[in-house]
Order: sequence, then structure tokens, then C-alpha cells
Amino acid sequence: MNQQLIRRAAIATFVIFAVNGFVFASWAARIPAVTRILELSAGQMGILLLTIAAGSVIALPLAGTVVARIGTASTIRTGGASAALGGLIIAAGLAAGGVVPTAVGLFFFGVGIGLWDVAQNIEGAEVERQLRKTIMPQFHAGFSGGALLGALVGAGLSALKVSMPGHLLAIVVLVVIAIIVVPRHFLPQTLQEASVVVVQSTGQQAVPVKERSAWFEKRTLLVGLVVLSAALTEGAANDWIAKATVDGLGASESGGAIMFAVFVAAMTLFRFFGGRLVDQFGRIPVLYGSLGSALLGLVLFVVAPNIWLAGLGAVFWGAGAAMGFPVGMSAAADDPARAAARVSVVSTIGYVAFLAGPPLLGFLGDHFTIRWALLAIAVAMAASLLTVRATKPLPTTH
Repeated sequence: MNQQLIRRAAIATFVIFAVNGFVFASWAARIPAVTRILELSAGQMGILLLTIAAGSVIALPLAGTVVARIGTASTIRTGGASAALGGLIIAAGLAAGGVVPTAVGLFFFGVGIGLWDVAQNIEGAEVERQLRKTIMPQFHAGFSGGALLGALVGAGLSALKVSMPGHLLAIVVLVVIAIIVVPRHFLPQTLQEASVVVVQSTGQQAVPVKERSAWFEKRTLLVGLVVLSAALTEGAANDWIAKATVDGLGASESGGAIMFAVFVAAMTLFRFFGGRLVDQFGRIPVLYGSLGSALLGLVLFVVAPNIWLAGLGAVFWGAGAAMGFPVGMSAAADDPARAAARVSVVSTIGYVAFLAGPPLLGFLGDHFTIRWALLAIAVAMAASLLTVRATKPLPTTH
């Protein structure tokens, strides 16, 4: 394939990851404001956040089939349109102080994010194979960088007392522009190469492989557990680190958003250079180091007596949360003939944890405070240590 087309697709994929991260973090950084506007407890906010997870859980298993039918570019446009519609409904709900319309908007937002996320990872996996080097962490660095910018914007708008409805309307405009322009530069053969119904060559014959068969592959599921832990770690920080900082350390809402920005900055930096570490030392050592850093940072954030030590914990936590998801995507895509189906399965496992896990922490937060409830994530981290070796590259990988 023409190298210029591949490089252009790589840039477009990076940008679409970044926009996705910006949109999600702009929302996440202002969850304390939403909680205040709707006068909800941590547990009640957790229930509200489950509507995002519900939308995504419905969309994620269907995303691979949608990609097979219309391609990654059109799937991202469909997901972006749903997310934008959700943003409009959320804005209206918050302006009216209504929980129900806000929940409806979050559901459509979740559907859109689910379609968008799986499609961008399938596109990224194909671009990585074409370039023949580890760049998936850089795509996820784009997501993190976009999230960092979104968190900073959220902090600034919070400090300036800008209304949430106005904030959300601006996000909707950004999403619409991005989904129209950016996917035009994706790989031209994505529809065929990322099809969920993969055709695996066997001599002179071709045997169709159904996407759902990947759900019965031991290695794919073990890789999914690694991604589950990383996604839960990242998702919990996205949803709760700002509120945990406000409630547990007495910081302002803008201070909570800044703590979230510190977490995301550490994650972004480590992801940007993480591909080189993987190529030099291998996936397994990098993942063990990442998990250790995340555990250390999480515990330090929770037990820290002041905001400065908590900030240091957020740095280690963010750095540790950086590599699990992108390395898992690369591992799922090792075999080109089965990449689309496996990436779809692993993405689904990861995003269910990313979206459904954090709201459940809200229930624990009602009993133990949200800051101490975050320690529950350590259980998933410990379990993932047992499955890290599943990410070892397959013999067929490039």
C-alpha cells in the first residue's frame, strides 16, 4: 500500500482518537458540577452514569458487524452523530435540572462512544500492521492528550462558572466537524481489511470465520482481562478522581479538574513513548512495570494526607494506566486474518469495564467515600498480573 496513504491514515487515526478523548474528558472533568446541578449523591450519580454504560453495552457487540457493513469511517460518523445527539439532550436536561432527560442523553452518548471506540481501534490496528511497528500506544496517547486538553478546558470553564449546557453545545459542534472531516483520510481498504467476517486463507480455499468465535478463544479472553483491568483503572480515574479530590481533600471543583489533568498528563506522556519501550523490552516487562506503577499510585492517592502527595500518586497512577489498553489492542491484532474479530472482542471487554465499572464505585462511595472506594480497583489489577503473559506476540506477528 502507498506509504503516503498509510501515513495520512495514521495522522487521521491519531486525530480521531484525540477528539474522542477530548469529548469524553470534557464531560468527565465536570461530573462534580453535574452532581451539584442535579443534587445527587455519589451513589445516585453512579446510577446516572450507568446509562452511559447501558448505551455502550448495547452498541459494543454490534460495532464489529456495523464496521463490516459500512466500514470504520462511516461507523465513526454514526457513533459521533449519536454522541452529538446525546450531548444536545444532556444540555437540555441540565438546563431544566431534570435527571430523566439527562439520563436519556447519556444513553445516546454511550451508544455513540461504543461505536466510535471499537471502530477507531480496528482502524488503528490495521494502520499499525501496515506500518510494521508498535504505534497503538501513540494512538491512545492521542486519546489521552485529547482528554488532557478536555480536562484543562473543563477546569477553566468550571473556574469561569460557564454553564454545563453551554459547554456541551460547544462539544457537539466540535464532534460534528470532526466526524465529517477526519474519517475521509482513513485507509481506503478499511471496509475489506477490517471486516468482522474475516476470510482466512487456507491454501487455495477461503474459510469464513465468524466474529463471535473469538469469544471462545482462551488467549483472546486472557488479553481481554488485561485490557479490562487497564480500562477499569483509567475509567475510574476519568469518572471519580476529580470528585475524590473535591470530597476527600477539600479541593475546589477546578482543583479536582486539575488533579484529573495531572493523571491524564502522566498517562499521555507514557503512552507517547511507550511504543519504543515495547519494541525494546517487549510487551510483558512493560505491562508488569505499568501495573506496579498503577498500584503504587492508586494507593498513594487514596492514603495521601495532602493534595501534593495525592498529586504524586496521580502521576504514578496515570503512568501505570497507560499501556494496558493499547498493548492489549496490539496483542489482539497479532494475526492479520483474525485481527478484526479479536480487536472487537477485546475492545468490548475493555469498554464495558471502562464505562460500567466506575459507576459501581459510586455505590461503594456512598458507604466508604469515593476516595476509599477507589481501592477496589486494586483487586482487578492484581488479577490481571496473572494474565499478562497472554499478550506475548504470536509467531505470525510482523
